[in-house]
Amino acid sequence: MNNEKSVNILNKLLKGQYMGIHAYENFIKNLEKSSSLLPHFIKIQSDLKHHAELLSARIKELQGVPETSEGIIGKAELFIGQIFDPSHGEQDILKHAIKGQNIYGIRMTEELVDDKLDQKSLNLVHEIVEKQREHVDYLKSKLHS
Repeated sequence: MNNEKSVNILNKLLKGQYMGIHAYENFIKNLEKSSSLLPHFIKIQSDLKHHAELLSARIKELQGVPETSEGIIGKAELFIGQIFDPSHGEQDILKHAIKGQNIYGIRMTEELVDDKLDQKSLNLVHEIVEKQREHVDYLKSKLHS
């Protein structure tokens, strides 16, 4: 397995983690201080930060240089999402969080990786995706409760 190829894929995933971190920052700002969701959203954001640290460490192990932000495209997507798709109220915030975790967190990761990584990197990505699935399950349970 080519380390450079693994580093490139892991850096794309890392950018996605940064997008998630910033998206949750916005969700947290839009939640009422008394919301029962607030501690859970803070925990999810913390998990995303931890995943970013794990990906960065793996990239360094492979002699690569980790990305430090979501990049220009990621920033543009976040900005457009805030303008055209504002989140107001817990139900809207939950729907946006579920959509983001499902599409950007899980589906795109699975498509991007698709067994193109070395085994150690692949194991790490599978752990991250599993945690993201747990987040989605939690968010869905709150949406339908």
